[in-house]
Amino acid sequence: MTIGANPVVRWTAPEGQWTEPDLHLFPQDGHRYEIVDGSLHVTPPLNGPHEAVVQAVVTLLRDAAPSGWWVCARLGVAVGASNLVPDVTVLRPRSSGAIWADPADVALVVEVETDTSRRYDRLLKPALYADARIETYWRIEPDRSPVLHTYALGPDGYVHEKTLQGADLVKVDAPFPVRVSPSAWL
Repeated sequence: MTIGANPVVRWTAPEGQWTEPDLHLFPQDGHRYEIVDGSLHVTPPLNGPHEAVVQAVVTLLRDAAPSGWWVCARLGVAVGASNLVPDVTVLRPRSSGAIWADPADVALVVEVETDTSRRYDRLLKPALYADARIETYWRIEPDRSPVLHTYALGPDGYVHEKTLQGADLVKVDAPFPVRVSPSAWL
């Protein structure tokens, strides 16, 4: 190695599908590395406003969570041949504590949209979470005035329940009762 030179990290794609151990090849560089049905998906590093909304939602949910519930930022969920990393994951009491959460332990997943994740957060990830039978999904549009869309699992996927925005506190019942005011998140 030459002093002062930046060594280039080299890796090769697997012969077949990507699997969870392959995710350990990547640096902790702010990108989000996920596997969807054996294919790699990479999201660019997230910006400050996105992180502010994620932290505000984590704080809100932790403050409202009953004893024994866990609220985690970026805890991965293993869904069949997919390894997804929601912005926020809420685990039921007595969950397995595995590095990749079992969907049976997950009561809520939250995705905060970005320009590069909008379609992924609106179309693909909710379908995968619903297939895994995760009961509740929240999607947040974080623009100047955040908007929260709540969904509950129905027989054929998620059913839209509420769209919340503004400063008024509104009660949301799932995964546990919590009062939400999206405009307070920025």
